Amino acid sequence: MSGSQSYPASDASEKPEWNEVVLRLKTILKMLPLVQQITHDIVASHQATKRLYSEEKRLDRQRHSLDWAMRKRRYEIKEELAKADKDLEAALTELHELGLVLLNELEGRIGFPTLVNNRRAYFSWHLGEERLQNWRFADEDADRPIPASWLKELSFANNA
Repeated sequence: MSGSQSYPASDASEKPEWNEVVLRLKTILKMLPLVQQITHDIVASHQATKRLYSEEKRLDRQRHSLDWAMRKRRYEIKEELAKADKDLEAALTELHELGLVLLNELEGRIGFPTLVNNRRAYFSWHLGEERLQNWRFADEDADRPIPASWLKELSFANNA
């Protein structure tokens, strides 16, 4: 990586070809607390949905022999599933409105769109990480550590 193109999104005013937002590292760091909460909601909704579907299937198989309390629970599950689906959809919409991409729903991995050497890329963060540490090209699955030089440029910009 060399020249002015070595820093991701060094010229965010250039319009990307794929009609996505191009975010600078400084902006992403400011967004991270909000994104952490949204991601927590996505993962929690996904886990609730998975648990509830499992319980629903079990009760559906036994539906003819259920007592009243378990029949009631079966109907409650349907309502809880609808709420979990609605919550998941709201969190995904919020993520989309921020211009971000859900790279992996199970682990809560989020992609922050940027450009690296004029190639579409993402800064990659997942739930549980305290700070942004990785990036990847959009057409790759493997994360790479953020180079120290990018972080140095960020600290110089903050001091200016």
